[in-house]
Amino acid sequence: MEPLRVDETLLRRAALAPARETRGDADLNPDDARRTALAARRARPAAVLMPIVRRPEGLRVVLTVRPDTMRDHAGQIAFPGGKVDAADRSPLAAALREAREEIGLTEGHADVLGPIERWRTSTGYAITPFVALVDGAFQAAPQPGEVAAVFEAPLDFLMDPLNCRLMSREWRGVERRFWAMPWDRHFIWGATAGMLKTLADRIAAERMWA
Repeated sequence: MEPLRVDETLLRRAALAPARETRGDADLNPDDARRTALAARRARPAAVLMPIVRRPEGLRVVLTVRPDTMRDHAGQIAFPGGKVDAADRSPLAAALREAREEIGLTEGHADVLGPIERWRTSTGYAITPFVALVDGAFQAAPQPGEVAAVFEAPLDFLMDPLNCRLMSREWRGVERRFWAMPWDRHFIWGATAGMLKTLADRIAAERMWA
């Protein structure tokens, strides 16, 4: 089987397709009463940017590593983003603001293609992910207080269904299922992997109808 190749045309088609129903942690853990109850509550809005940068070797996804000193999700891999503040005009404005603050990505470098399905977390957030093509001149400038490191992973690898695994671990006495995409020395999992899986499903659908 030939390896998956995702070019800009395919990525644009996938990102511009209308967003459908919200996805989230509760979908993977329907037998977890706590998560199901959280999913039914009013969610707090959040937004992330999914920056995909043009490099000579192909399209690469920009990801951050959260500092070990953070109270929540310490050491985990994430997209630049966060909660939507009262001063933000929209979820997109919040995603762009966070990307500028966390990794130094300005709007002039980013061509936002559109939102994909929201992801509901077990902590009560509804995250709107925005896919953005980023100019190859971009060089990350991580904000030390919020970002421990920035790395880029091949879009082709992350969009290949063979590289996405449904895994499980016991947490507080309950088995928890989650998407994971191990790449190189990085373990991408949870909401970040879930949003990548959502984009991968969109790309698979576009390839089917191409």
